[in-house]
Amino acid sequence: MEKSWKDLTPEEKRAKRIEPYLNPVDIKFNSEKAARLYKERANRLLKAYMNEQPDRVPVSLPSGNFPAYYAGGNLHKAMYDYKFLRQAWTKFLHDFKDYTDTISGPGLIHSGKALEMIDNRLLKWPGHGLGLNVSSYQFVEGEYMKADEYDALLRDPSDFAMRVLLPRTYGVAKVFETLPSYSSMLGMTLGFADQFIRPEVQEAYQTLINAGKEMMEWRKELMGFSQEALAEGFPAFRGAMAVAPFDCIGDSLRGTQGVILDMYRQPEKLLAAIDMVTPIVIQQAIQSVNASKGFVVSFPLHKGDDTFMSDKQFEKFYWPSLKKVADALIEEGIMVSMFAEGKYQRRLDYIHDFPKGWVHWLFDQTNMADAKRIVGRNCSIAGNVPASLMCTGTPAAIKEYCRQLIENCAPGGGYMLSGGASASETSAENLRALMEAALEYGVY
Repeated sequence: MEKSWKDLTPEEKRAKRIEPYLNPVDIKFNSEKAARLYKERANRLLKAYMNEQPDRVPVSLPSGNFPAYYAGGNLHKAMYDYKFLRQAWTKFLHDFKDYTDTISGPGLIHSGKALEMIDNRLLKWPGHGLGLNVSSYQFVEGEYMKADEYDALLRDPSDFAMRVLLPRTYGVAKVFETLPSYSSMLGMTLGFADQFIRPEVQEAYQTLINAGKEMMEWRKELMGFSQEALAEGFPAFRGAMAVAPFDCIGDSLRGTQGVILDMYRQPEKLLAAIDMVTPIVIQQAIQSVNASKGFVVSFPLHKGDDTFMSDKQFEKFYWPSLKKVADALIEEGIMVSMFAEGKYQRRLDYIHDFPKGWVHWLFDQTNMADAKRIVGRNCSIAGNVPASLMCTGTPAAIKEYCRQLIENCAPGGGYMLSGGASASETSAENLRALMEAALEYGVY
């Protein structure tokens, strides 16, 4: 009799999640070669992620938005012309298919039209607050939750999100401030439709519907490219993206200045909010992974680096909740990938405490020899090729830098060669230098 899901071990759950990745039945490969390369890449990547030794060091290019420029456009054009978006990434796919083990799709290229329709106030982008030729977004910091609003957040987070946070971050949602709390409808659900009588409420929801339709057109091109990449033999690490509980508060609620002040002025309120957010992050991550039929959750860690807070503050505010999330995901057979933005040199003694082969760390500016020695015992590691070197260096300089990384990090496996951050303004020759280094120095 087959075990129920709850009776499976984490390893058994992971095996079930990984099976469709290793042995896909729904991909129509372009050729027998593409099918063979898919198997090779999938096994190479998975072994590296599970802190094992593959046939060679896998390569993930830090290409960022480079495909848009490589195809003769820019980020602005890619955000507003979805056909161009797909064409640009397809050109990159075919021109670089021999120089990488992974292909990052254009999923982080947002729909400029949809962002404008909802009046997104959290971002500036080319042509909307930034120059047309700027190659990245700019996050707009702000106190979207005031210092005295913790109690309202803790009392009813859904209501706070709907009637306070959304109106402050999306212009289209301004009218939501005047809506009744959904909690007030307990026992009074017959009046649910009353709120939609007002023309301004109808207009707001119609705008959101129109934005959703616009995003469907954008997503068609993304899905089309994903199928092209799979057919060409590039496996996709299906899964989800989540945010550390502290970052949930510090990013789009209190902002950097606000959350720093809270660590000193009202630490108990901040900790209570982190505790409240943590199970929400866990639940959303599991639901998203299950919906994608994947096996990994990725976390961009925004405010945990050495320069943002002290070790004592990291121990108190940042790490316990993030560790709790990671442990819960592992229990569900889900692997975890952490992008340690900034410097994590002083964090290395904290972040290695996981069962071997479950957690992958992508480092930005951390010493990789130390990361291999301390974190690499249990976790796989990647990163550290500087974006500055990728954008201004020569292929020879990049190959030499990668050689040193491979010598320090590759022994025993559990290492992937990649950038510390995206390098959208690099060159084709510099990107190809990473694979050339892996083929020359990274074969086991």
